Amino acid sequence: MPSPTSSLTLDAVLLDVAVVLGEEPADVSVDENLQDLGLDSIRVMTLVERWRAAGNHVEFAELIEATPTIRGWHAHLTAS
Repeated sequence: MPSPTSSLTLDAVLLDVAVVLGEEPADVSVDENLQDLGLDSIRVMTLVERWRAAGNHVEFAELIEATPTIRGWHAHLTAS
């Protein structure tokens, strides 16, 4: 399985989400509801901590409130 990346491109967010879900990136749609894929709050915190460690400003509560898709998260994360 590929290793996660620190850049917040759409592909990087897809890769990081796929890694925490234990899926191959090709098996995860950027428009699929992440909750339906099994992304729970513990895994969201894992992503938040990973992205913070890479120097990105990410807030757990903001991700929870954002559209729960990879495309929605990417738009939120890169809006500022």
